[in-house]
Amino acid sequence: MAMTLHVDIVSAEAAIYSGLAEFVVVPAEMGEVGIYPRHAPMITRIKPGSVRIKAPDREDEDLIYVSGGILEVQPGVVTILSDTAIRGADLDEARALEAKRAAEEAMRDRSAAMDYAKAQAELAEAIAQLHAIEKLRKKGVKAS
Repeated sequence: MAMTLHVDIVSAEAAIYSGLAEFVVVPAEMGEVGIYPRHAPMITRIKPGSVRIKAPDREDEDLIYVSGGILEVQPGVVTILSDTAIRGADLDEARALEAKRAAEEAMRDRSAAMDYAKAQAELAEAIAQLHAIEKLRKKGVKAS
């Protein structure tokens, strides 16, 4: 059996994932981080994007969208705390496209009540969700 580590992904609403993994790929602030068993301890912020989890004895990776948050790596345990975390199969493409359109509109209309930085953050989250949906499509998994 391959070496494994325990992964927990928690959002503000619920625990989204808890289980063993051979490796995890996380969208850290300065780029993707690949984590294997015996990885050095670390804490870093993560940006909106897809967390990929390779469970033991499974061919496909699990994909979970996170809106950003904190990654903590300890010996044998990876914890991701995120405001929003959504299983890849539960992503809603229509909602993500609408959020992207609304954020782009708010960025064009500088007189809008929404400030530019917030619109940029919402645009980044919508684009990250759409990228996650595209990754699922390439794997043959259908998102909502």
